[in-house]
Amino acid sequence: MCPMFLLCGKLYENLPIRESKDKNMKTIKIIIERSKDHFAAYAPDVWGVSGAGETPSEAKQASLDSIDLIKKYNSSENIPKILKGDYQIIFQFDVESLLNYYKGIFTNSSLERITGINQKQLQHYASGHKIPRKPQKEKIVSGLKKLANELSQLEI
Repeated sequence: MCPMFLLCGKLYENLPIRESKDKNMKTIKIIIERSKDHFAAYAPDVWGVSGAGETPSEAKQASLDSIDLIKKYNSSENIPKILKGDYQIIFQFDVESLLNYYKGIFTNSSLERITGINQKQLQHYASGHKIPRKPQKEKIVSGLKKLANELSQLEI
């Protein structure tokens, strides 16, 4: 199982989810967003797939648990068609949620070096005080992809 993140239309591998190399496989997009007092995860196109938690990880797991509950407690005709058979899940984060999800791994200083966006601005994005424009989102995506590429080529 290989994880995927979707941010600004770009995929990132990093979370345990269902995946296949089959391009015809059905895909469920679960959106993770921060609200005032929790994180929410939901699949806008799949009835009943949702969850919440105090962290993005908890919300993500709650949404995966909701899929299991739908399959377990509904008759076959009441299970959404996309949940029958094989499918992959893509988690889409807003920038605020993504930065909060990785705050234990990336400091604002390290993100500044990776993205070229100053620490104060990154903190505004992480706190939700400001929402990044498209070019800033692209800088974040590009910086993280560059780092991922460098790390994937390391040998120790």
